[in-house]
Amino acid sequence: MLGGGLGAGGRHLVSLATLRLFGTGFPVGTLSVNIIGSLVMGLFIGWLVNHETGGLQPLRYFFATGILGGFTTFSAFSLDTAVLWERGDTHLALIYVAASVLVSIVAVFAGLMIMRQVGS
Repeated sequence: MLGGGLGAGGRHLVSLATLRLFGTGFPVGTLSVNIIGSLVMGLFIGWLVNHETGGLQPLRYFFATGILGGFTTFSAFSLDTAVLWERGDTHLALIYVAASVLVSIVAVFAGLMIMRQVGS
């Protein structure tokens, strides 16, 4: 629960920063936290694989489920997509979905690859 609160607070800070920088025309904040969260998840799980012991399971729950679960926002992603679609920005909605899903998956693989290189 504490990890989820920390992650949600981080998500809020990123959202405020991106609103100031980019405005409200495109959900840059949600896209950013999904990509950053996916990269960090790949890095963390890649690190855990190299250091797995029974004692690290609470850390995994706190960080992966708690902090990163509170930080990433696929429920907000879904709402942002619906808002773009309903206001007639179908093209932007499709770009947003493709960028969010594809770049986030690539970011997880990048994090795993980085940690495999570091761990070798």
